Amino acid sequence: MDRPELRPGATATLTYEVRESDLASALTLDAEDRFPRVFATSRLVSVMEVAAARTLRPLLGPGELSVGITMDVTHTAPTSLGGRVRATATFVAREGKRWVFDLVAEDEGGEIGRARHERAIVTAERLEAGARGRKR
Repeated sequence: MDRPELRPGATATLTYEVRESDLASALTLDAEDRFPRVFATSRLVSVMEVAAARTLRPLLGPGELSVGITMDVTHTAPTSLGGRVRATATFVAREGKRWVFDLVAEDEGGEIGRARHERAIVTAERLEAGARGRKR
């Protein structure tokens, strides 16, 4: 499939308000787990990933979506419940079938994290069939 090109420097920004379910304290799996009541790194990653995925939207054909392949993330500052997180994805380059992004996240107090992220474009049907095939 011929696909339009994404120009380096293309961006997408996502603004998100931190909810109770986004706090690290909501991640406990048993009574012994203890995490702080601040924005969880895993939720930071998801907000960053959505920003990058939105950058690729114009390239998607019917039945396609983009999926994350790698993320090298640093979470440098806490954000409280109700804080507003803004994640910006900037397209850097295409490396074969991978689209590479630099990501920056900020809240009202400034930068809270950075990442380098790679995504691929796949068909949802093929990806889900592969997942079903992994069941034993």
